[in-house]
Amino acid sequence: MVDRADRPFDLVLFGASGFTGGLTAAYLAGQAPVGLRWALAGRNLDKLAHVRDRLARSGDGGPELPLVYADSSDPESLAELAACTRVLASTVGPYLRHGEGLVGACARQGTDYLDLTGEAEFVDRMYNLYHRQAQRSGARLVHCCGFDSIPHDLGVLFTVLQLPSDVPIAVEGVVRAGGRISAGTIHSAVTAMSRLRAAAREHRTRAEGDPGPAGRSVHARAGRIRRVDGRWLVPLPTIDPQVVTRSAQALTEYGPDFSYGHYAGVDHLATIVAGGLTIGGVMAIAQIPPARSLLLRRVTSGVGPSEQQREAGWFTVRFTARTPEVELVTEVSGGDPGYGETARMLGESALCLALDDLPQRSGQLTPAVAMGSALIDRLVAAGLRFDVVGRVRRTGLGPAQ
Repeated sequence: MVDRADRPFDLVLFGASGFTGGLTAAYLAGQAPVGLRWALAGRNLDKLAHVRDRLARSGDGGPELPLVYADSSDPESLAELAACTRVLASTVGPYLRHGEGLVGACARQGTDYLDLTGEAEFVDRMYNLYHRQAQRSGARLVHCCGFDSIPHDLGVLFTVLQLPSDVPIAVEGVVRAGGRISAGTIHSAVTAMSRLRAAAREHRTRAEGDPGPAGRSVHARAGRIRRVDGRWLVPLPTIDPQVVTRSAQALTEYGPDFSYGHYAGVDHLATIVAGGLTIGGVMAIAQIPPARSLLLRRVTSGVGPSEQQREAGWFTVRFTARTPEVELVTEVSGGDPGYGETARMLGESALCLALDDLPQRSGQLTPAVAMGSALIDRLVAAGLRFDVVGRVRRTGLGPAQ
């Protein structure tokens, strides 16, 4: 285990000069308690200084906020960065392209690491390469700390904590949202579409070395398109079900037999058709390198919607949990998912790791396993809603499959 007590910083944000990184820096500047030793890091110190000046003008920062040089292509700078802080949060993606060096440095240095990735191949690859090293050093490697997958992972944890832990539990999550998808998310999605075989290999390697809990059953349900209560439910092939089921594998609160299905709630069939055609077209483009490069050049990272546009954004994730005796409905809701709430979620996750009394766990962990109820409490205090919507007694029925 690495001793981190004498490091100069409690928390460093890597990538603060990007759009989402800048929002996260502003959030931290407004929420960091007095005495928290934190800094901004990146490869362009002039751009970081501009971010610091902007924070100073808004009254949430000042010239004393330290700046640290680090470049994702420079291993020595990443090692120095990981060694100077207890917690390191990264907004520099796509993570398959830019993320491995920093994860490896944190695993070696015993530094807690967070990011915003939704890239399943990256998460599996980092587990395969660095999980055991992080266990030895004491580092917590926590991916998916934005809209992928905080509302879903913490929402399911919030749900199962309302239920007995000794009965089968089947949960369905239905997400609805309004707002712009970030450029980073588009870059990550297109990259993932171009690497399906590589992703499958990493997943198989992980599954071989991580067989799951003994004596308990945990699985994600594939699901099908169907109409429920006037709305179409469409299975979502995102990373969220993987994160939820990995939390369920690690925590006995999810019961002896847990399953999770993940859906988008869509009002009109035409929306499903249009979405399917769009995804199919992007999938085809992703397989052709010149076409893929042209598409990604048209989606510029580092820029995003205006504050007014972000204020119009919203999301809800409604969970229906069934046990043999109870049907429970809960909901997680908030504002702009792709930018505003993602910055809030990453910021609160970083503060949680830096400041809160958490379970003594290490290695690659999900947000629910690493931070659990402490992060839920932080998110609620920060303005997200975690609500119990309804509870109905069931008789003579098993959990839904």
